[in-house]
Amino acid sequence: MIRLNELQLPLDHTPAELRQAILQRLKLSDADLLDFTVFKRSYDARKKNSVILFIYIIDLEVRDEAAVLARLANDLHVRPAPDTGYYPVGQAPANLAERPLVVGFGPCGLFAALLLAQMGFKPIVLERGKEVRSRTKDTWALWRKKVLSPESNVQFGEGGAGLFSDGKLYSQIKDPKFYARKVMHEFVRAGAPEEILYVSKPHIGTFRLTGVVAAVREEIIALGGEVRFETKVTDLLINDGQLEGVVLANGETLHSRHVVLALGHSSRDTFRMLHRQGVYIEAKPFAVGFRIEHPQGMIDQARLGKYAGHPELGAADYKLVHHAKNGRAVYSFCMCPGGTVVAATSEPGRVVTNGMSQYSRNERNANSGIVVGINPEQDFPGDPLAGVELQERLESRAYELGGSDYSAPGQLVGDFIRGVSSTAFGEVEPSYKPGVRLGDLAPSLPDYAIEAIREALPAFGRQIRGFDRHDAILTGIETRTSSPVRITRDNDSLQSLNLRGLYPAGEGAGYAGGILSAGVDGIKVAEALAKAMLAEGDAQAAPLVRAAG
Repeated sequence: MIRLNELQLPLDHTPAELRQAILQRLKLSDADLLDFTVFKRSYDARKKNSVILFIYIIDLEVRDEAAVLARLANDLHVRPAPDTGYYPVGQAPANLAERPLVVGFGPCGLFAALLLAQMGFKPIVLERGKEVRSRTKDTWALWRKKVLSPESNVQFGEGGAGLFSDGKLYSQIKDPKFYARKVMHEFVRAGAPEEILYVSKPHIGTFRLTGVVAAVREEIIALGGEVRFETKVTDLLINDGQLEGVVLANGETLHSRHVVLALGHSSRDTFRMLHRQGVYIEAKPFAVGFRIEHPQGMIDQARLGKYAGHPELGAADYKLVHHAKNGRAVYSFCMCPGGTVVAATSEPGRVVTNGMSQYSRNERNANSGIVVGINPEQDFPGDPLAGVELQERLESRAYELGGSDYSAPGQLVGDFIRGVSSTAFGEVEPSYKPGVRLGDLAPSLPDYAIEAIREALPAFGRQIRGFDRHDAILTGIETRTSSPVRITRDNDSLQSLNLRGLYPAGEGAGYAGGILSAGVDGIKVAEALAKAMLAEGDAQAAPLVRAAG
């Protein structure tokens, strides 16, 4: 297999023209090109280019591969294709005595459980929320009726927080073993569109992702795994630094010496339980801010120019960063083209926002978080849970500013920059449900965050024309950009630093940031756990998973 990089074609090219471009680039006859697949397709929309082109990475099979590679040895864009296949680290014996536990069924827990099931370890998944379709109904109840279910919402339930988002499947993590490719292939097998394997910024969208997640769950069960919904872990069984099992909210005990802890970033009660049990936790950076909305057409025009609206390009996105004079970094987060701002709280009496898009990305507004970095060493040194407490205070304040009915506080960008309250919407209508109450957002965040965002918005307006337009909408508040803690683990075994058998994983543990990176971390932890079980000879041990109490 040969990989060809940097093959450029016009946006409106045909499949035949793609094949012809490959032949011309490699100086091959048609008969010599046996097959090819698109590994990656991106586009260059920088303003200095007058024409937007698709840029391809192609994997191809040819007659006499060695001769072609030798002939093009000096061409840096033609090389042997890497092996991106996935190879399991082992297989559980038929007489497996212990079953590992996976706590949490977001993207990380989903892939940890799937990999363990595919290797024959028959994991038991414990998810505090509901299965995906019931969870969706509960989430809509908050958005439409202002009724919150604390254990079934945007944050908790099958699919995790990533389910009610843009379904983005791209990341900047280092991935030398191509685990991300494994995640993508499994999503496609479960019903995701095949294009996610090659487009540069793949996404699935919430409605499609619900079916995909349910299909993966069914495979886990078919392979001997078990998934228990509405099952909350409330305590750990520890014996001399070794995890022996978990205690559930209903009083049941499950014994296992191998537990994947795939919490979401909003599992605050579990963070506190772990801290109380002495599990090593440290504060980590996160960010707080607002959601900002503009007309999607404005963003398309600013980013794509004359190509705005082109069906092959879809809704345009952006990524912005500004370093404020007070030392704070302000940046766009989780940009959702053609999407909506959604209510994302999981706790009564608090308001949290997030962004979501469907696969079509055809809603009228673009939205993203405009957030300010929080540094534990600078803002609350020495307290591993201080970030959690800051989030809680800010979310409670936002609830009050929004009218104490899960409506969110909001302000027009122009009024926010000038420091005056807003009283009426302009052309941009907010998409947040249950609703937005206009006023002054300054009391909703620390002074340093307000100062930094006020400075950043005009700077962003110089990069994207209209970004700081007067009637763009800010909706408060965005606090759960990432976990405020890290459940620290050993770099080699991936187990907790001071509790053997506990495998902290994913976004809540501080090792991922989004669906793809969380799925990749789930694979890594599943492999580490499988290796440990096989090395310890657990197949010959007495059965450990059992109900008690």
